[in-house]
Amino acid sequence: MGEIGLSSFAPYLLNRIAARWNADMAEALRAFDMTTTKMRVLAVLSISSGLTVNDLSVFAVTEQSTMSRTLDALEEQGFIRRRPREGDLRVREIFITEQGRAAFDEVWPMMYDKFSDMFEGVDAAEYQAFVSTLHKVLANVRKHDL
Repeated sequence: MGEIGLSSFAPYLLNRIAARWNADMAEALRAFDMTTTKMRVLAVLSISSGLTVNDLSVFAVTEQSTMSRTLDALEEQGFIRRRPREGDLRVREIFITEQGRAAFDEVWPMMYDKFSDMFEGVDAAEYQAFVSTLHKVLANVRKHDL
């Protein structure tokens, strides 16, 4: 660590950024009566509805036990619905409802503002290079095909 130092150790920087983002999101989401995990689920389902609990856990970066409790709460709120997969009734697919989409649409402008603030001073080329690098690193560390 002495050769690199914390300011050049990418995992440390990624953890600091993620922790700050998550703390800011959690605080801002309270005004919407929503948790970070619920927001992640709705965000993922707004793009790709019909996922399994396992896939949703990977995309939302949440442990499966937490995901199950979160899905129960979202279903009670009418934000999602679960149904057995056609052809394999053991598998349940999760879909966002119109009410869930409306809840996410209400939160999205705040999220986008915070995202924009985070990348203030970063031009489009830098951002693209950053995202490209993150995809390469993710491919190196990923344990799932997702």
